[in-house]
Amino acid sequence: MTEDRFPTGGMALTHILVVSDRDRARHFYTDILGASVYREYAGTSCVLEFLGGWLLLVVGGGPTTDKPTVTFAPPSDLDTVSHAMTIRVPDCRAAHATLEQRGAVFLTPPVDHGAEIRAFFRDVDGHLFEISETR
Repeated sequence: MTEDRFPTGGMALTHILVVSDRDRARHFYTDILGASVYREYAGTSCVLEFLGGWLLLVVGGGPTTDKPTVTFAPPSDLDTVSHAMTIRVPDCRAAHATLEQRGAVFLTPPVDHGAEIRAFFRDVDGHLFEISETR
């Protein structure tokens, strides 16, 4: 008897980020964060490889037959966050300097919280990222 399993081999988790301009977002993720383009689709989406994971940049849009009541839209209120990503780094201050030099705009310089040093920045559409060094 075959047992259906979830999760199982061959699966991967992809983070979908809704963007207002795919090319502008792709530039941010490849040139500032260092992601690699894996595949692009018809000018509306772009699959990126980043730190062993997948990011799917998609242009917003209305309901479809498989999500009949759902609209995809980039963040509208930058001070209210329902999703953020953390990038663990060995040296937060060095990562901050590198990303800032590449054009990332941080909310504050790195803040030392004792067991952790962290700093937050946004992508071009307002998605929140954190770089974090734990001790």
